[in-house]
Amino acid sequence: MTSPAPQPAGDRPASPPRRRPGGRTARVRTQVLDAVLAELGEAGYDGLTMEAVAARAGVHRATVYRRWGDVGGLLADVLDAAGDDGWQPPDTGSLRGDLAALNQEIQDALTAQPPIVAALIAASFRSEKADRAQRRLWEDRYARCEVIAARAVRRGELPPDTDARRLLIAATAPLYHQLVLLRTPPDPRLPEQAATTAALAASAGAFTESPPVGDT
Repeated sequence: MTSPAPQPAGDRPASPPRRRPGGRTARVRTQVLDAVLAELGEAGYDGLTMEAVAARAGVHRATVYRRWGDVGGLLADVLDAAGDDGWQPPDTGSLRGDLAALNQEIQDALTAQPPIVAALIAASFRSEKADRAQRRLWEDRYARCEVIAARAVRRGELPPDTDARRLLIAATAPLYHQLVLLRTPPDPRLPEQAATTAALAASAGAFTESPPVGDT
C-alpha cells in the first residue's frame, strides 16, 4: 500500500488499469516518468526540474512542457501511473499474516534507496497536483486492501461489522510514524509487531462500527 518505488470493496477485483496511449507516446511517457523518479531520488523535490527530466529522458523539453506543464504535472502522472498496476495485497491465510506481509512491503518501500517513496510523499506537501494524485493513489490502495478484512471476517477472525479502513490505518500507521515522521532506523520486528497489535484489537471488536448515540 505504497507509492511507486512502493502501498477495495469486499472481494471484487481491483479496477482494470486505465487505458493509455501506445506506441511512441507510451514510450515517451515511460522514459519521462522513469526520469522523474530518478531525478527525485537523487535531488529531491527542490532539485527536480523540467529541463533535467527532459535531458535524462532524452526528450525535447518542449515535449515535456507541452504534455505535463510543470513539475507538479510530472509528479501527478508518476503517482497516477502507480495506480495503473496490478498490485494486490498479500494473502497468507490469516489476518495477522496478511497485515505483517503488507507492513513488510511498506517498510521495504520506505527504506529503499534511493528514497523515492519518501520523496514522493514529501513532494505531495509541496505541490497541489501531486497532493491530489497522492490522495487518489492512497484511496486506490486502501480500497484494494479492504479484502484483507473481508477474508478475515469469512474465516471467523473478525466481527462482521469491522471497519476495514480503520483496521488498515491502525496496522500500517506505526510504519509511517517511525520511518517518515520520526525517521528512525528500520526495525525488522516492527511490521509483525504492528500487525499483531492491530489484529488482536480488531478481533476484540475495536474497529467495529459504533451504534448511533442513544441506541441501546
